[in-house]
Amino acid sequence: MKIGILNGGGDCAGLNAVTRAVVRKSDEYGYDVIGIRHGWAGLINLDAVPLTWNDVSRIINLGGTILHTTRTNPFRTKESPDQVLRNVKQLGLDVLIAVGGEDTLSVAAKFQQLGLKVVGVPKTIDNDIVLADVTFGFDSAVNVTVEAIDRIQTTAESHDRIMVIEVMGRHAGWIAAYAGIASGANLTLVPEQAIDISEICGFLKKRHDAKRMTSIVVVGEGCSLKGHATDQSKVDEFGHARLGGIGEILAREIENRVGIETRAVVLGHVIRGGPPSAYDRILATRLGVAAVEAIRNQTYGVMVCLRGNVMSHVQLSDILGKMKNLDAETISLLNDFRE
Repeated sequence: MKIGILNGGGDCAGLNAVTRAVVRKSDEYGYDVIGIRHGWAGLINLDAVPLTWNDVSRIINLGGTILHTTRTNPFRTKESPDQVLRNVKQLGLDVLIAVGGEDTLSVAAKFQQLGLKVVGVPKTIDNDIVLADVTFGFDSAVNVTVEAIDRIQTTAESHDRIMVIEVMGRHAGWIAAYAGIASGANLTLVPEQAIDISEICGFLKKRHDAKRMTSIVVVGEGCSLKGHATDQSKVDEFGHARLGGIGEILAREIENRVGIETRAVVLGHVIRGGPPSAYDRILATRLGVAAVEAIRNQTYGVMVCLRGNVMSHVQLSDILGKMKNLDAETISLLNDFRE
């Protein structure tokens, strides 16, 4: 048995832990593992390398991915899918483990329909993949975000400023919500709820009038402000707009309307990088093992995932085109702890 493994989409703390676990469990069953470099581009360009335990034994604590990653979509061109299948055959791969988010897994599902045996592993710091309780990388991203907000809080207090902190989260506000609650932010804005700038500024002005001179506002990058169009002109290979900028827009509006010096901080890619948290190292390891176990049981066309703290799997077709948005309880917490 020869297993290929690739990482697609954005980098994420815990990717190396998955690769490490796949190699370790494959060794136990006598399987060979081939690392595909640069995501789906590696199967278009035949960029692959054998992986042994010596190659991966010490990478569990490393952020990013030793296999590298891209947002390549092989179905953008007519020729690329056939090229991928030819290269899979040339490499002698029996099955492919695709580690990624909804875009990477949607490509995996299409190749499954074309006859390639695939197993998906969910990966995204946004924690927005349906049917998975939590995705690795999310815990690490939240921890880094909370630490950054704690530091920003002290400088905000020193200058009596309002600080607007923009964090990642395209359509789902999991990072913003968890980081906002955990850091004690005064106001947390998520893509699931429309932003009314008048209501926000009214809330912040009341804080100022009550002599609470410092406010921390956390906002997900996917949020939009009524009356302000977002730039949708730059898109990736899957047609997603490159987001960012809501923090600056919000900060300008708040300063103009409330009359308090307001600064925007964009945490951006800093929350992707660095070593994974202990939780993410363990979750990623469990997922890597589960992927090999699925192959051992000849269970293909599935995504392994954590459900109720138990490793499970669901059909790839069941997650396509869907989004796990914030639940009612979390949104209620955001409203309860607005102060």
